[in-house]
Amino acid sequence: MKKEIEVKQEIKQIRLRERTERNTEAESGRRIELRKLEADVLIVGGGTAGCYAALTLREHSDASIIIAEKANIKRSGCLAAGVNAINAYIVKGRTPDNYVDYAKKDAGGIVREDLLLTMSEGLNRVTKKLEELGLVILKDENGEYVARGNRNIKINGENIKPILAAAVEGLKKVEILNQVNVIDYIAKDNRIYGAFAIHVEEPILYEIRAKRVICATGGAAGLYRPNNPGFSRHKLWYPPFNTGAGYAMGIRAGAEMTTFEMRFIALRCKDTIAPTGTIAQGVGAKQVNAKGEVYETRYGITTSERVYGTVRENQEGRGPCYLRTEGITPAQDEELKKAYLNMAPSQTLKWIEDGKDPSKQNVEIEGTEPYIVGGHTASGYWVDTKRRTTIKGLYAAGDVAGGCPQKYVTGALVEGEIAALAILEDLRKEKEGSLLSRRIEDMLIAAKVKEIGQILDEPDPVFTTEQLEEAMQKVMDTYAGGISTNYQFNEKQLKLAEEKIDRIMGLSGHLKAEDMHELMFVYELKERLVVCKSVIAHLRARKETRWHSFAENLDYPAKSGEWLKYVNSRLVEGELQIIYRELVGRRDIYEHSN
Repeated sequence: MKKEIEVKQEIKQIRLRERTERNTEAESGRRIELRKLEADVLIVGGGTAGCYAALTLREHSDASIIIAEKANIKRSGCLAAGVNAINAYIVKGRTPDNYVDYAKKDAGGIVREDLLLTMSEGLNRVTKKLEELGLVILKDENGEYVARGNRNIKINGENIKPILAAAVEGLKKVEILNQVNVIDYIAKDNRIYGAFAIHVEEPILYEIRAKRVICATGGAAGLYRPNNPGFSRHKLWYPPFNTGAGYAMGIRAGAEMTTFEMRFIALRCKDTIAPTGTIAQGVGAKQVNAKGEVYETRYGITTSERVYGTVRENQEGRGPCYLRTEGITPAQDEELKKAYLNMAPSQTLKWIEDGKDPSKQNVEIEGTEPYIVGGHTASGYWVDTKRRTTIKGLYAAGDVAGGCPQKYVTGALVEGEIAALAILEDLRKEKEGSLLSRRIEDMLIAAKVKEIGQILDEPDPVFTTEQLEEAMQKVMDTYAGGISTNYQFNEKQLKLAEEKIDRIMGLSGHLKAEDMHELMFVYELKERLVVCKSVIAHLRARKETRWHSFAENLDYPAKSGEWLKYVNSRLVEGELQIIYRELVGRRDIYEHSN
């Protein structure tokens, strides 16, 4: 009997050891490796602006650089699929001031003219640089660039991003971290010291220290319910991988942000969500309703008015709406099909599958869901003329930088250049860098490791990340001016939107990730929710309708001269505070003073 008890106890101990070993293995499998890196400059985002900032830094200095890119710089950002035109260029007979006038009018006057001018003055210079790097720009028989309208030139741009990436990959003292997603700034007392990042496949947490940081992450897609459901929900105008990460990190760190109420809604080819500008400008196609009537002249031809007119025609029963391509020449047919192969092949495939060229069938159009993107509107970081944010040591360029709409590809390049040159100027002036104490550094690392561990080890998740993302998009669509409400909203709806987004934010604190890839999705949702809160606050703060569809406020349906000012915001002790600022002129050199 005694022997039998001893045997049972031994078996029990063996099983206990085995269970302990299994638990230890599981814990070690979840253990996050901490890697510490250091450089003179950290560039967050290896897209258009980020790549050009790196080229500029190395051309003018010996600075060491780290580029952290969530994907791979060869095909990341808005240029991933290519483009078929340079949409911001000073063509013959035009000046940078003309471009400022155009962008200012299109944005209803809510722009930073100093930013627009400094951007416009560099457009042709960076275009020439792209050509030297290998970009094919179409030329006429006289060797002049082929213009498309008043501000555009034609290119063969399918490989524009690989060209930029190759130039950066050839630089010395530049470390490219592909598949590394920056999740938070290392910031203390309104100064930046670097950033935390995770590898999207391997269990690695990076602490990247830098003297200066450029945010070039792009804008925010996926806040609202998209045009297409289910499997095709990521068939968007803007890259679905741009989650507003740069905005969210800046907001949490206390940076001042601007003009989030100027959402961007793209007018696009129905279903494929392919750009319409190539058709409108390339073959002069007018917007027509189901009766064949040209309606664009009734509403205006600014970017927001083109969307608004299409919405109104459908509301009043004269839809669907089209770009009138019927009757164009066979040569124009071929030109359009080739052009879309450079940037949106699905539209060319649709024409082929339908068995009808554009000349035989008008192209149906629709508006997309709203986006927050500083390359088309003025949303983003509040920066000075040198692209410094209100956080010391942090700069913004490209879609994430506010105040400078209609910058497109070349404008993002110029802003990357401006930010890089400002960094070098500031580093020369600074005798010695500001240091973060070891105690504070250890505290920040410990907090981030704990945060990640809680997500990986969450015991009882009630919802999945995808479920909360869908809930967020439904709230924004229904109560904050999405597609289903024809982009309209009122104050009561915005209040409900804020309350519901707050609840979803609370639930997002109990999400679980099985691996690093899912961990990235959790952080992306949290980023979008932070941006949603700011968008709602800005929409409530501007009590007018300055841009139809972009911010269609039913409680304040008219435009008011009293609102010729910027609506800014800053997070203070957990609450978003709205700040109103006066307009900045084009010849001003704006510097942060408060």
